This record gives sequence, C-alpha cells and structure tokens, in this order.
Amino acid sequence: MAPEYPFFLAGQFRRSSQPLEVISPYDGQVVGITFYAEASDLEEATQAAQESFPVLRSLPAYERSSILGRIAQGVRQEKDYLARIIALEAGKPIRDSAFEVERAIFTFETGSEEARRLGGEVLPLDLLPHARGRLGIVRRFPIGPIAAITPFNFPLNLAAHKVAPAIACGNPVVLKPPSKTPLTMLAVARIIAESGLPRGALSVLPMAREVDHKLASDPRFKLLSFTGSAEVGWGLKARAGKKKVLLELGGNAGVIVDRDADVEHAAGRISAGSFSYAGQSCISVQRVYVHQDIFQPFAQALLERVSGIKMGDPLDPETGLGPMVDEGAVARTQAWVEEAVAQGARVLAGGRAQGRFFQPTVLTDVDPASKVCSMEVFAPLVNLFSFRDFKDAVARVNDSAYGLQAGVFTGSLANSFYAFQELEVGGVIVNDIPSFRIDHMPYGGVKDSGQGREGIRSAIEEMTEPKIMVVGGI
Repeated sequence: MAPEYPFFLAGQFRRSSQPLEVISPYDGQVVGITFYAEASDLEEATQAAQESFPVLRSLPAYERSSILGRIAQGVRQEKDYLARIIALEAGKPIRDSAFEVERAIFTFETGSEEARRLGGEVLPLDLLPHARGRLGIVRRFPIGPIAAITPFNFPLNLAAHKVAPAIACGNPVVLKPPSKTPLTMLAVARIIAESGLPRGALSVLPMAREVDHKLASDPRFKLLSFTGSAEVGWGLKARAGKKKVLLELGGNAGVIVDRDADVEHAAGRISAGSFSYAGQSCISVQRVYVHQDIFQPFAQALLERVSGIKMGDPLDPETGLGPMVDEGAVARTQAWVEEAVAQGARVLAGGRAQGRFFQPTVLTDVDPASKVCSMEVFAPLVNLFSFRDFKDAVARVNDSAYGLQAGVFTGSLANSFYAFQELEVGGVIVNDIPSFRIDHMPYGGVKDSGQGREGIRSAIEEMTEPKIMVVGGI
C-alpha cells in the first residue's frame, strides 16, 4: 500500500474526497497518495493567510531567522529521505535528487541570513532649498499573502525559493505544488509545522487547474509567484488582476564555444547541462554554437561523453539519465526529432524513445525554425551549429523568443563583455553552462522567459514595498 501524504492547511494535515495518486515516471507504480484541495479548502487557507499576516510581519527579525534556520536543519536531518522521495516521484537520478536537497538547505539557510539583513537607507533630501532640514528614511515592508505555484522538475528547491524569502520578510504563503510531484513539499511541510512558524503562515495544497486559477485571481493575494511553462505563466498573469506577478518561465538556452575555448572542459560541461535530469530544466542546454575551427574536435568530445551516460533506475547511484516525466513528454520529443530530421537535421547520437526514456540526443544541420531549436524542448536533446564570427553567434543566440540564461566559453575578455552587453538574457555564464545557478544570485529572464527575479534577496525585494518617512525640523 502506497503511503499517504495529507495536504497541509494552515497548520493542520487534511484529506479530501479527491485522492491524487502520484505515479513513478520510472516504472508506473504508485509511490504515494495525497489529496486535491477543494475550493473550500483554498478559501480556508486564504483566510488563514490573511489572519496570520499581522502576526508574521510583527515577528522580530531574529525569530523569522530562527524559524528558517530550524527548517534548514530539519531538511538536513531528513535529506536522505527527501532525496528518495524526489527520485521516486520525479524520476530524477538519486545523486541529482540529493544535490537538490543540499541546494534547498542552502536556500533556507540563506533566507535565515537575509531575514537579519533586511534594512533600508537614509536618504538626504536637502538637494533644493525647500527641503532644507529634512531627511528621508526608507524601509521595505512585506506586502501581504503570497500565492505560489511550482513545477514538477525541482519539487523542493523551487518551492524553497518562494517559501524562504516570504518567511524572511514576513509574508504568508499558500503554495500549490505540482500534481506530478507534490509529495516532497508535503513531507517538508511536516518539518515546517515543527519550526515555530505561526499557524496559517503556510499552506501546501495540491489543486486541480480550476481551483488554482482562483489562487491566481484572488485579490487578497498581493503577489503571484509562478515557475513553469511560458504558456501557463502568461495565462495566469492575465488572471492576476492588480497584484504583483513574478514569473520564472521557460527557455531554450544557448551556449557559444569560442575558438580559444578549452574543448574538453566545454564538452564535459555541455554534456552535463544538456542531459542532467533528462534535460527537464528551463536552463538545460539546447543550442550550442561552436567556432568552425574547433567544431569537429568539440563534437567528437561531446559524443564520447554522451556514449558514457547510463540510463536506468533513478535510485541507482550510477544512473546519469532517468525517465522523462511521462509518456506524453517522450512522444512529443520523438515527434519533434522526426520533424527536424524531415527538415534536414542529422542525428549524431540518440534520437529514439526507449519506453519511458529518451536517448541522450545530439543533432546538427538543424533548421533554426524546427521545434527542437525554436521552442523549449525540455528533453535530453542538444543542437550543434558552427559559426565564424563571434558577434554572429551572439545574434543567433538572441534569435529566440526566450531569454533566461546563456553560456559563453571563451578566453577573450573582450568577447565576454560583448556577450554580457549584447545577449538578451537574464544571466550570462562565462566559461560554464547556462544551467549553472547558485541559489542566492539574482535569477530570471526576459522576453518569454518571464519577469522579475528570484534568488533570496531579489525575491525579498519583489515581496516587499519600499516606504519613505520624511523627517523635518532637523
């Protein structure tokens, strides 16, 4: 019998009349059972968040910091258990699942630190005669209850990126975890329930689509924070009304490998960035532009690494490539590859589905208009192109509806800064892949990749409003 994970509503664990079976992407077995929250549950959670807001925002910084510290410690104590849940429900290889847990610990710890650093500034106002004798004091204040929606691919750390900064600055959260991978955060909710967080300051509610639309549109929430696909994200923004909206959406990340790049290093990192978690990351490497002088040795080095990737059971520590999230994702990827080949692409490696898996795939001679290049493939697939001129490579990376992060392997400081200046993305990673992220840095994109920035300090700025007090007579 699969274990039950009741949902977490304002400090209490509840069940409903709508069970949700969570299916392993690896073998199709039921790994756990939770329950869909109903509209009445969402209403209760929303009211509880409103009621808890005055309590949470009035907590001194050291108490909010201590709560987050206890959450981090609780996650650390349960790290093996949580990594196993991620591997089972997401199909993520256990070594990647363990790394996600470590990242989440860091995210909660950083939130604990930032709770103590939330300050402001003193602003001189006597810049004109009529402001003589006046001084401005600027502080940031929490905005109120936050609606948060997270995706299946990082069920712990992406949720932590919404919960930790919200608690740090004093905002309650109603979190909708993904229906495919809800169990991880429901397990973490048990840790949070023992942390001293005021009742009502957090609810974790799996919800059907029609219910989470109410989460997005309810004016009692002052910010909607969504991580997921562009199509869903922009649709939710249209429903959000006057509330602030923070969107971290998709991408089709580009990498430039310059003529003087270290070919072996670039190939190793790009292999990791293309195929980790079966490419199911918004900053997974999808397009690689390689200088023509090194194209062949780079392609050979990449293919050697691809040939060594082991597909298999996510719980096996040797597995490097697990299953895709569901059979629909596999079928879509196969159709896109076949379309690209029909349009002239060549398959250098992989290119075929194997049950719930898709082989690590390398394509070249791809039509830039093909779906595998122009859209977010979200699969273990990478496209190789050659270039002669660095500026042309930058322009080709920019030829995309997305702009999350990009990578540049180069020994040229001038080219590094040119890429930083000209690439239409939220982050440029020099001499590494766009999949690089450390969780305190500002993170987000432009164009269809979203708006606003996550990373603890950046998210706190999104979740607070600056207020000035002008003091006269001094």
